[in-house]
Amino acid sequence: MIPEKKQSVIIVAGGKGLRAGGEFPKQFQPIGGTPMLMRSVRAFYDYDDRMCIIVVLPYGAQPLWSRLCEQYQFTIPHTVVTGGETRFHSVKNGLEKITGDGIVGVHDGARPFVTSGLIGRCFETAFENQCGVIPVVDEVNSVRQLTGTGSRVVDRKQLRLVQTPQVFPAGELKRAYEIGFDPSFTDDASVAEKWGMEIKLVEGEETNIKITTPFDMELAGYYSQLMANR
Repeated sequence: MIPEKKQSVIIVAGGKGLRAGGEFPKQFQPIGGTPMLMRSVRAFYDYDDRMCIIVVLPYGAQPLWSRLCEQYQFTIPHTVVTGGETRFHSVKNGLEKITGDGIVGVHDGARPFVTSGLIGRCFETAFENQCGVIPVVDEVNSVRQLTGTGSRVVDRKQLRLVQTPQVFPAGELKRAYEIGFDPSFTDDASVAEKWGMEIKLVEGEETNIKITTPFDMELAGYYSQLMANR
């Protein structure tokens, strides 16, 4: 078991989130009657109510979030910080609120169905091995890679789809984020790996979907109804 008060998570919801449609960014839109971001925050609180939770919001979105918290009587303790120009900068802003010891996770606010089982698998593996940990699932589709003359088949057995939370020793991740921004950074593991951290893979979950499009929103609503009826 990870020592008390040594677990933190940065929930990144700093983007505009407009591709999902709606009147305001997707992270604030309701799924099954609850704003998406609140579901993501609650997942980590339910895993461990001692968790230090940092929520990264877009510039200017804090008043809306405050109104929603009041409207939905959302009282889970968390700290809000303002996002940056890119995800890299948003995570870096969140890391400023994290102490240099313990274990820290970084999670997409748009993955509201993450389970306590998956969170625990990631945090415990990172703690036990003192390395970076990312959850992955198999690629089930046929995949082709573009070439200069057309395309070629890629063996999907050699591919994995990356999810969050991505979890790391906090001090090492803070040092990794001291390096300059690189457009090749696609997630937190790519930053940590460039700095020299070992990355381990753990089994993710098919239901841990990232909500991006209007179709994803419809799927999320359907899934939340299934969960409520169980």
